[in-house]
Amino acid sequence: MPADARVWVFQSNRNLSDAEVKAIENSGLSFVADWTAHGASLKASFDILYDRFIVIAVDEKQAMASGCSIDKSVHFVKELENKFSLNLFDRMQVAYRKGSQIESCSLSEFEKLASENTVNRSTIVFNNMVNTKSAFDTEWEVPLKQSWQSRVLHFIQDDKGIF
Repeated sequence: MPADARVWVFQSNRNLSDAEVKAIENSGLSFVADWTAHGASLKASFDILYDRFIVIAVDEKQAMASGCSIDKSVHFVKELENKFSLNLFDRMQVAYRKGSQIESCSLSEFEKLASENTVNRSTIVFNNMVNTKSAFDTEWEVPLKQSWQSRVLHFIQDDKGIF
């Protein structure tokens, strides 16, 4: 996908099993292969990263993703939620790296982790609000100090104190 491709990231509330990844990938690849906007095929891609994040991208140079086509993608993702008992639309869940693992919790729980210094300014968090391939490549996995989460938390501690 080109740097200006439009991107949507859906974070699962839990890790997906290998079987779920395979089934969701098959469904997702079928969805993007048939995805259209006003009868025009969309050049799109579908991927699952870290057994937790569903990423859909569309190159709008070929055809723009319209309101109706975006609604189709939302409907598709909601079907995945129902079929696999997932929550993929909770934007207040924070995913972060804990060693080689990816953990997630509510923003208020994350704030508690910060107050306990379990997470700090250097903790890698996932910015699922990115909306282009370029932003995805450079701003999706970032240190907490560079994230939207740091702007809404009351305080975060690191070796230099609270900021």
